[in-house]
Amino acid sequence: MLSVYEDMLGAIAGMRAVVAAIERRDADLGRQLRRAASSVVLNLAEGSGSFGRVRTQRYRTALGSARETLACLRTAEAFGYVGSLDAGVAGAMNKVIGTLVRVAR
Repeated sequence: MLSVYEDMLGAIAGMRAVVAAIERRDADLGRQLRRAASSVVLNLAEGSGSFGRVRTQRYRTALGSARETLACLRTAEAFGYVGSLDAGVAGAMNKVIGTLVRVAR
């Protein structure tokens, strides 16, 4: 399994409090964030057990969900639901996205 799988789990753990704060202000955005973040991990796991085009497709789906996760966080920040995005979470998400851009080709 790619190490990015563990990186994403770490990012999710790091955003627990932020997700809870978002859900208090905007339940729909909070649910969307949870679904997107979960999708990254689940598609990484599925892709790691696949081959060829199926693997590539799972990694592309994980990439889209990672970008969506970051977009949810940035949207909540823009609406003022939360403060500035934690640098550790932002860094982890950028690492996940960067890795997936390379492996999803």
